[in-house]
Amino acid sequence: MKPLSLIPLLLAVLIGLQCSPPESENDPEESSADSVALAMQKKVDKYVAFELTSDLNHLSENQRQMIPILIEASKIMDSLFWYQAYGDRQTLLNSSLGQAAKRFVNINYGPWDRLDANAPFLEDVAPKPAGANFYPADMTKEEFDNSSLPDKNSLYTFLRRNDHGDLITVPYHEQFASQLRRAADLLMEAATLADDPGFKNYLQLRSQALVTDDFQPSDLAWMDMKTNPIDIVIGPIESYEDQLFGTKTSYEAYVLIKDQEWSERLAKYTTVLPELQRGLPVPDQYKKETPGANADLNAYDVVYYAGDCNSGSKTIAINLPNDEEVQLAKGTRRLQLKNAMQAKFDKILVPISQLLIAEDQRKHITFDAFFANTMFHEVAHGLGIKNTIDGSGTVRAALKEHASALEEGKADILGLYMITQLHEKGEIAGDLSDYYTTFLAGIFRSVRFGASSAHGKANMIRFNFFKQYGAFEREASTGHYRVNFDKMQEAMSALSEKILTLQGDGDYQGVAQLVSEMGLINDALQADLDLLEAANIPVDIVFEQGTEHLGL
Repeated sequence: MKPLSLIPLLLAVLIGLQCSPPESENDPEESSADSVALAMQKKVDKYVAFELTSDLNHLSENQRQMIPILIEASKIMDSLFWYQAYGDRQTLLNSSLGQAAKRFVNINYGPWDRLDANAPFLEDVAPKPAGANFYPADMTKEEFDNSSLPDKNSLYTFLRRNDHGDLITVPYHEQFASQLRRAADLLMEAATLADDPGFKNYLQLRSQALVTDDFQPSDLAWMDMKTNPIDIVIGPIESYEDQLFGTKTSYEAYVLIKDQEWSERLAKYTTVLPELQRGLPVPDQYKKETPGANADLNAYDVVYYAGDCNSGSKTIAINLPNDEEVQLAKGTRRLQLKNAMQAKFDKILVPISQLLIAEDQRKHITFDAFFANTMFHEVAHGLGIKNTIDGSGTVRAALKEHASALEEGKADILGLYMITQLHEKGEIAGDLSDYYTTFLAGIFRSVRFGASSAHGKANMIRFNFFKQYGAFEREASTGHYRVNFDKMQEAMSALSEKILTLQGDGDYQGVAQLVSEMGLINDALQADLDLLEAANIPVDIVFEQGTEHLGL
């Protein structure tokens, strides 16, 4: 056999080396794209998935048929909130985004990270306007204040410009006429299936409210509805998204299944509100209002979230209506979303406590304490004062964009105050240390929601205030936090007095100073929060939801 020549083989190898890069060298553009995709997936992973479901066996056939109709109406609220928060959703989602980026856009209802002070997470995206899409992007506060539009402060109007560039108002029910008509029709369809007369009346009135922006009659009807096993909260409700003035309300919806057993356990606590109001640690003029005697406290499984409540960090308890006149006349309803609450406890709070709470105090982290702290947060919204003591108007109007953060801070601290008072009276069982330790762990959970969230700001203020009072100490050797139960009680009373006084005085400048001085994450706390991220502890939950998850 003729021996093979090595020359052609060597030439082929050399040519191949010149034409193809070594396997270890990647295409720079592909490598960059992979890096971006990985970074975006890391953001998505800040949320852990949880399936929303509930036992529907106790519902009637009519009630089971009603749920898909209510979910369909809720989906419309979702699209309306997209417009309020960002604008044209499809333009954003139809752009050349990767799968993880689209997922994160949907979680945040826009290209701004709600858990990172609304920082843009897509290229070439400007900072989020403080007024979201409620106001023209170029409108200043001064221009708004100087305008004479009679309904500019309405909870239910957009500010826009006419052809001459002048500010005008556009009512929600006109901006969204066709979508709201469809949602209203769905509520009327659901009303035909309602077995409970109170629920039927509420659905009919809420249907009318969606197309008129007159929500008070349906709010009053909702307060009178006591026994129905299904509920829906739907419409423009909270004003968190408007961080310019804290006025404009956002569309959202919850579809809920009542937990009758837990609700019966909670019913007794609403009767003690007047007594607790009288015992608040402030002078009489700051507690002169009487909480509504018709207040309601119940537990639910939530089976669908839509709109504002589904954006970023998820709500696990509700206190409504927000209408001060309804609150003073009938109180509020406090809805504890038990299945979502259990998910946050198991998947987030327990892992946080194992990393940051002193080992011998971890036994005090319990779901019952977490449930009670969350529940009494909502109950505490009914305490304090809704109108300034000088009679000039509501606290919400006086404190403007800071109203939501201070109100959430009030509810947190007065919730702990209520637990303390009721425990002393023997109305709440268990070790008081459970509630205090779980409360501290809850601060670490909620402070991760970031400065763009009213709840996040409230938790930062409380953390820094408690630190000043020595309510906890951080052990240098372990990095663990230990509660000082006596000093936490002192801090609780002092912060309660401060917040209630600021609200009663309508002290806008005082609240602004509190937020600027206390509403910040210092370096030491940030280092501990970074530990939670490094341990891959999720910040919040994201839902797998819909009729397919309910077997409908």
